[in-house]
Amino acid sequence: MNELKKYQMYINGEWSDSSSGEYFESYNPATEEAWCQVAKGNAEDVERAVQAAHQAFLSSGWANMTFTERGRLVRRLGELIAEHSEGLAKVESLDNGKLIREMRGQVNYLPEFFYYYAGLADKIHGRTLPIDKKEMFAFTSKEPLGVIAAITPWNSPLYLTTLKLAPALVAGNTIVIKPSEVSSASLLELVKLVEEAGFPPGVVNVVTGFGMPVGDTLTSHPLVRRVAFTGGSESARHIVQNSAQNFAQVTLELGGKSPNIVFEDANPDNAAMGIIAGIFGASGQSCVAGSRAFLHVDIYDEVMKKLVDRVSKIKIGDPFLDDTEMGPLATKAQLERVEKFVAIGLDEGGKLVIGGQRPKHLDKGWYFEPTIFEHSDNLSRITKEEIFGPVLSVIPFKDEEEVIQLANSTDYGLAAGIWVSDIGKAHRVAKAIRAGIVWVNTYRSISPIAAIGGSGLSGYGREGGYEAIHDYMQDKVVWVNTSSDPIPDPFIMR
Repeated sequence: MNELKKYQMYINGEWSDSSSGEYFESYNPATEEAWCQVAKGNAEDVERAVQAAHQAFLSSGWANMTFTERGRLVRRLGELIAEHSEGLAKVESLDNGKLIREMRGQVNYLPEFFYYYAGLADKIHGRTLPIDKKEMFAFTSKEPLGVIAAITPWNSPLYLTTLKLAPALVAGNTIVIKPSEVSSASLLELVKLVEEAGFPPGVVNVVTGFGMPVGDTLTSHPLVRRVAFTGGSESARHIVQNSAQNFAQVTLELGGKSPNIVFEDANPDNAAMGIIAGIFGASGQSCVAGSRAFLHVDIYDEVMKKLVDRVSKIKIGDPFLDDTEMGPLATKAQLERVEKFVAIGLDEGGKLVIGGQRPKHLDKGWYFEPTIFEHSDNLSRITKEEIFGPVLSVIPFKDEEEVIQLANSTDYGLAAGIWVSDIGKAHRVAKAIRAGIVWVNTYRSISPIAAIGGSGLSGYGREGGYEAIHDYMQDKVVWVNTSSDPIPDPFIMR
């Protein structure tokens, strides 16, 4: 048996084992076999990383760089990612089971995020204040926060780390990243490029391991000024509680139960393809997955037929084959969760239209068939709870008012899709839907220029877009007394 590849953690510009010397195994979801080992961090390793980041923030060359110089480094990192995109894509595909062709497209686009934020680096500025005291001149300046804790999930580690890393660095912060224990390898490969780009030691650090103790220690550390988290709601609750100890700012990008709404005047072919992309892309393991499809009764049968026809032809298998259309789920636990919810759907009276089981032609791997349920209402658990797998609930509706009520009958508020020709209706419904992202006649489109984020159980704050860079900064107000007159008696109010 070949010896498994070993990944160390990266602290203060050096690769090192954990303080305990322990490692844990990471598994290939397509084969269910361990393919690498990752350093198992602990509280001592978090302390080393945070202290390194803090010292780099205060006294390294990083602290004295201009915004323009930092922007050049961030751009260089983007260029290196472009040069090494194939290798990064392969490692992430191996580690979490995503299709290699999807990962190629995603990693090839990641440099655009670094270029975008690098371009903003020398456009960060404060403003002068029209103070109501003649002798005073006052202005604001933008300053970095300090040490950032980034907690990233297993479904898209490179992309979701990029959303945090690029703006945090351009703003002048230092960062400690804790990737998911399920898929740490691709991020560790990316950090090799951080080193090659020329970032000073301590600016970027990665501590690998489990939520307890690594994530818990990191998010409650007194030197951490901001926590940027993407993941599940239970972990998010712990992070919010931890932030009460260090008063760190928190951004939570959580899950969703996103509606895809098809009106009677929609293009049925486009709507069907959009729904399929929204729920079966990445095997449904996406926070913006369109897991609820609302079809107008006048177009219901036509769109449902197109959905079933195409879903029945989805090729499930090895994610490294270019003709594979759907790969495995990332973990055995996730596969079991999907199976549990399918059983719940059947028990609650949902009509299973297609799928609902593991593929019979595959004898290994955490695969599950693309699955469609029909429901008469929006009241069952599988129409309300996030499954994070390839399970679609389809529900009919009669009019605009009804579907808005149905779409908003959820504790989540992340994304929504609207398929319609009537532009007025598109604007009305987009405004009425409670979601941070609304796509009209498209789904899952992303750009560094457009932020993502939601409300309710989908979290709070935004990642991406222009404003994100300001979330990693704070305002300082400077007062200058321009008068040459003596300072008056301090007990006389000015």
